[in-house]
Amino acid sequence: MITRLDPATYRRTPWKNGGGITTDIAEHDDLWRFGRTPIVAGGPFSDYAGFDRLQVLVAGRGLVLETPEGEIDVRTPFQPVRFAGETRIVSRLEAGPVEVVNLIGRRTAVTLDLVVLFGGQQQWLDAGTHIVYCPLEAATVETGKDCHQLATDHGLRIAAGHSTMLTCRDGRVIVASIV
Repeated sequence: MITRLDPATYRRTPWKNGGGITTDIAEHDDLWRFGRTPIVAGGPFSDYAGFDRLQVLVAGRGLVLETPEGEIDVRTPFQPVRFAGETRIVSRLEAGPVEVVNLIGRRTAVTLDLVVLFGGQQQWLDAGTHIVYCPLEAATVETGKDCHQLATDHGLRIAAGHSTMLTCRDGRVIVASIV
């Protein structure tokens, strides 16, 4: 089953630490969330103990996440990073505000993955829930025999009962997988 995701239905949620607002694009109860967040000033990240977090920079450059164990480098756009939700993080902006896409899921309930597909690339989607999101420019994707044109900030929620091939025909999409 495929459901279109439209920005008119996205929900705005204040950060747990009060430092900003996230746009929730898709979610399921308290198990997982997929959203887009502007970061306009450096500061502490919210504590999500018991959750895994994946993040990808989609606008701007120079985001560094400082942890007690060292830096998580998010300087390069469209290169996902993964970290535990309980990791103490303070963000540092080296070149002004940025925007990121986040996937957060309860570690004991779901397994997460986050990849970026460019025009001409394919990805097998296992049985589960998948969010295909178009962050910057229009894109065309195919699932099986169906072709979907996505405008900027739009997406698809795919509830896959079995593995299926996703093809990005043109543009660039972020694919969040929740199994």
